Amino acid sequence: MKNTFNLGLVALLIFSINLGAQHRGNYNEITDDISRQNILSSGNAKIYNPTAQHPIQNTLYPSNVLTVDVKALQNASATTYTAIFNVAQIGPSAEATNQLMKERIDSIKERLNEKGITQNSIVIDVISFTPMYEVEVTKKLFSKTYTEVPKGFELQQNIHIQFTKTNQFEAILEACAQSEVYNLVKVDYYIENIQEVYKNLQDELLKLIEEKKAYYEVLGFDMSDYNVAIADDKYCYFPKDFYRSYQAYNSISIEALDRQKGVTTAKKQTSYYYQPLTYETYDVVINASILEPVVQIGMHIKLAFTPKPKVKKETPTVETKIDHKYYVISPNGTIDVKELKTK
Repeated sequence: MKNTFNLGLVALLIFSINLGAQHRGNYNEITDDISRQNILSSGNAKIYNPTAQHPIQNTLYPSNVLTVDVKALQNASATTYTAIFNVAQIGPSAEATNQLMKERIDSIKERLNEKGITQNSIVIDVISFTPMYEVEVTKKLFSKTYTEVPKGFELQQNIHIQFTKTNQFEAILEACAQSEVYNLVKVDYYIENIQEVYKNLQDELLKLIEEKKAYYEVLGFDMSDYNVAIADDKYCYFPKDFYRSYQAYNSISIEALDRQKGVTTAKKQTSYYYQPLTYETYDVVINASILEPVVQIGMHIKLAFTPKPKVKKETPTVETKIDHKYYVISPNGTIDVKELKTK
């Protein structure tokens, strides 16, 4: 009976572990922030949206300062993309190196032209063209001489390939791989109508600000009795800054424990996933549902309304001036008016 209970408990624990792993997903809780770039760099791209804990309910403190804080975000698909590949070629002479590079580039252009990407969408950027040396030893009767002599040349170029649809990228990778070009440096995203996007966000925020002000009016606040201060900001984030890495979850085999043999752990592969800005702190999100990596454009406006200082009304001073006069009546009945000097 005791063994049955222990087996049931072990099964329950295994089921709970598996269930927890399925609910959590195939990534560890501790991840490294990394940009999707094949470049040698110790630092990685900054993550602008770190994972936040669930906030605790805040305590409200009444104040006579009214605050309107609104944020808007728009997910915009790029109108054009530019993929950059690095190509390195060595050869015994400058002419031979340049010819070998030209043949590789021309083969890429021909394959891409068949896929609808013309030569006008391809630009070559020369990075370096340097000789390579090796040491030549000259033996003499009583000494040796070490001399550096050129033995070849190395040519490095970057290929900039512009395309308009994400499904063209697969054809670009295939064309480059067939010419033994594998070093993808980065993919840049461009938006032609970014000013229209900012204007759209601004209009949405202005509508929301008017709604907030009307809300305060309903509560009994006269907005004309307040001075206003403003702070605003806008920003644009690209997908390459939001790729994060993780290592896939894998468990130890239970069979190895039963057989009492040593356990060899498998190497965990490092994978990457796209983690865009989340929407918890935004009041307006345009194109919220996304399928592919997008450019995220945001705008933030904050208004602070403080009561105007009360102006004291001065009481006007009324000055009463009295003209003092006296009358002198003579015995014959005539009246003579005289002014009385008080000073």
